[in-house]
Amino acid sequence: MFGISFSELLLVGLVALVVLGPERLPGAARTAGLWIGRLKRSFNSIKQEVEREIGADEIRRQLHNEHILSMEQEARRILNPQSVTPDPAAPPGTPPAASAVVEPVPVAPAAPAVTPEAAPATAPSTEPTQPPRAP
Repeated sequence: MFGISFSELLLVGLVALVVLGPERLPGAARTAGLWIGRLKRSFNSIKQEVEREIGADEIRRQLHNEHILSMEQEARRILNPQSVTPDPAAPPGTPPAASAVVEPVPVAPAAPAVTPEAAPATAPSTEPTQPPRAP
């Protein structure tokens, strides 16, 4: 935790044994353990209160969601690079728009179908057709 090795703890224990003596050492260790526990609990409660006040959990969730959204957009861009591009002017959290907008092509109205019943009954011409004259 603080970079204290076992040999350093053993040295502190020996000094405490020499200074306090074998009769008072167990009571001192028990009291030190209680104080350390109280300090840990108070620091944890202060930490939780501060996190609750600033909304750290909500901020973490929002950052996580934004990260997932950006990964999803990146995957879409990689899988289909021509159809999906993120709009830099769009607010975060909106789905990306298509990069190429396809406008409908106007179609001319179809000519009315001529059925054999509606066709005029004319005899085919036996005269040869002549090409138009050039001016």
